[in-house]
Amino acid sequence: MGMNKNTIFGWASFLMFIVGAALVLLGVLKYPEYAIGFSTTGIGFFFISWVFNALKGRI
Repeated sequence: MGMNKNTIFGWASFLMFIVGAALVLLGVLKYPEYAIGFSTTGIGFFFISWVFNALKGRI
């Protein structure tokens, strides 16, 4: 049982969402003086995750 490209896009989307959430929470809770940088990077991960999710089934 191998992973096809839709499964890979799904896992990549999920993992990038988790990393983005971790970055936002890390910036807000642990390093408030760098919160804008962490949050911007985390939101970027959210957007890339959204694009990966949108590509499922199209490529």
